[in-house]
Amino acid sequence: MSLFPRGLSAASRASEVSSEPRAPQMSTQPVSEQPRPPPPRHRVPEEAPRMLHAPTPREEMWTRAESLAWRLSAELGMPVRLAVTDNRSTMVSFRRGGNALQLRLHHMFLDAPEPVVRAVADYAGRGHRTAGVLLDEYIRGQQPRIRQVRRETDADLNPRGRCFDLLALYNNVNTTFFEDLIQARIGWGRMPPRRRRKSIRLGVYDHQTREIRIHPALDRPEVPAFFVEFIVFHEMLHQLFPSTGRGGRRVHHPRAFRERERTYPHYAAALRWERENLGVLLRG
Repeated sequence: MSLFPRGLSAASRASEVSSEPRAPQMSTQPVSEQPRPPPPRHRVPEEAPRMLHAPTPREEMWTRAESLAWRLSAELGMPVRLAVTDNRSTMVSFRRGGNALQLRLHHMFLDAPEPVVRAVADYAGRGHRTAGVLLDEYIRGQQPRIRQVRRETDADLNPRGRCFDLLALYNNVNTTFFEDLIQARIGWGRMPPRRRRKSIRLGVYDHQTREIRIHPALDRPEVPAFFVEFIVFHEMLHQLFPSTGRGGRRVHHPRAFRERERTYPHYAAALRWERENLGVLLRG
């Protein structure tokens, strides 16, 4: 669309306008031949300054974890789903399923040298147990980085349940079987999210804090007292017989542990009840 009449160009329109007579203009200022200032150039708006900030520790850890997962994935030729933990006892855990490796590593491994990264790939991804020797050595050298105390956000231990008082069971077991030599705290663990699972950990002992946690699935009227007592007895044994490393493997129940465990009076009955009721416990 044109703003000029048809057949009339912008140039000719300008000439018509300039040819019209004008009234003379009087000026009281002397005429000087000063150069006119150059017309303003079109300026591109400057880009807003970017706010630069140092990455937070969480962002830095995320970047390093992403890099480690990429290195492990490239080493194994398969996807690696990595979770970084601040655990006090379990430094490496994994599950192989389908075409991916689900791996949980303590944050000490974010700074691991290349040989240790390859050992993680061999141990968790390829099932080479001999790689555990190097992992054990690396973990021993990183002991100062393992959290020694409980966080304030950790759930407090509560021994009182709906059906069982764990502290009463603990005291009775300690007096009967250990001459009151075991020094530990005990309580019920937190109920995990309800989901279909294939295994359940009925108890856990933390060597660093000397804490025993019992799975809340046992706090039910259909669970016999002798079975809960057996689980408490089992976890107390861990203080006497800590885990050992052998042939690249972490042995959580050495031979001396198993031999002492069999001295529990209801040992056979406890194993039988667990085997017959595992499905009930899994449904939690």
